Amino acid sequence: MSSGDTQKPAADCWRRGNEAVQKENWDYAIQMYLTAVKLRPENLTYRQSLRFAEYKKFNNNGTGAAMAGMRTMGAKTKTKKSRMTKDWAGLDMAAEEGLQVNPWDVAFNQDVGDAAKAREFPEVAIFSYEEALKKDLGNKEINKSLAEVLEERGEYKRAADCWRRILKLEPTNGEARSKITALDTKGVMDRGGYEGAESTTGVMAPHEVAKRMGGNKAAGPGQDPIADMERAVRKDPGNKDNLLKLADLYRREARLEDAEASLQKALEASGGNINIREVLEDVQLELMAKTVTVAKEQFRAAPTDEVRKQRVVALAAELLNREVEVFSARTDRYPQDMRLKFELATRFMKQQKWQAAIPLLQQSRSDPRVKGESLVNLGKCFAYDKKAQLARRQFEAAIPEINHENQPDLFKDLFYSLGRLCEELQDKQSAEEYYQKVLEVDYTYRDAVKRLDSLQGA
Repeated sequence: MSSGDTQKPAADCWRRGNEAVQKENWDYAIQMYLTAVKLRPENLTYRQSLRFAEYKKFNNNGTGAAMAGMRTMGAKTKTKKSRMTKDWAGLDMAAEEGLQVNPWDVAFNQDVGDAAKAREFPEVAIFSYEEALKKDLGNKEINKSLAEVLEERGEYKRAADCWRRILKLEPTNGEARSKITALDTKGVMDRGGYEGAESTTGVMAPHEVAKRMGGNKAAGPGQDPIADMERAVRKDPGNKDNLLKLADLYRREARLEDAEASLQKALEASGGNINIREVLEDVQLELMAKTVTVAKEQFRAAPTDEVRKQRVVALAAELLNREVEVFSARTDRYPQDMRLKFELATRFMKQQKWQAAIPLLQQSRSDPRVKGESLVNLGKCFAYDKKAQLARRQFEAAIPEINHENQPDLFKDLFYSLGRLCEELQDKQSAEEYYQKVLEVDYTYRDAVKRLDSLQGA
């Protein structure tokens, strides 16, 4: 079964799991979430939902079921066998079997992390390693594995924190010391955005500027909103409203990792509130986008480096797949939100899934905010799907919706696309007129001049 075939049934299972959570039917919620995980093992939201339901089933006791050690012996045997044969999918599911008995088990969480790492599901790997570290923060092996995944994703500060924990355990560990130095340097360059900038203060996040100028030192009450809210959270760590306010302040200051951590706590405190989960997903998407941006900058600095090129491609594909997962779930939850359908359609277009995008765009064109762009994209989808006359009708319907003053790029794209399509349909006169529309506002746009000259010469 392809990933496209599993997407909807997995989302349906996840939705049924959410309904069961509201009724505190933990066993059925776990069953539904686990099915979603089996169908889409790379989906972080499904994993988080599954673990949350498992924690609630055992009333957050930290040890799971009675006699968990005896009851998980079968799962442990399966994980050992899967590791030996490098059956990573088998290791994943065997570990999940054990986590149903004790979701706090360090070894099983590590197994899920290792399997996800090997299968290139970095978000799931990070989540699982961090869950394991909650019970065994000083575990050298898990800290090292987590650091490797975080570094690969460009999250240098968090990776360095892992190595610092290792160095604290082993003060003579030279690898940890050199890694910390290297990661701190990378963090300053990449997250500060120094490369290609005219000045450091022009590109750093506000909290980084303040830090370097000596700010944020023992700020008193009322002097720093973040410090004030952090104090409020320390006084009442279970207050989800304060956690949400703190996450919002972090997010405004581009402290996305801190925002994510605060939202995770708010989600737990809320009992899995779906609205908080959506905000958390948005922050996680922003983090992934930031990782892609860092990888692109690294590639620009060494454009012949094939490894860096492949990393950009892999991270961009991972982000796109995650966006499709998130927007698919939300369009199911909010079927009347045409803007969400438009956003999902644009992601399908990036994946060249024209037939999946078309019905979404047909619906989203009813929203005046995106009508023009929906029609242009619909025309492109029909053109790529070899339905030229349908494509032309959509493009022409978009003309009165778009003007150059408000949407210059879309305006040029529309008339250029119409010119190309009319060329293919052998309507040379119309093609000339559309290319002239483009050149009237931008004489250097793509190859419009060359194409017009060719048509007029012919």
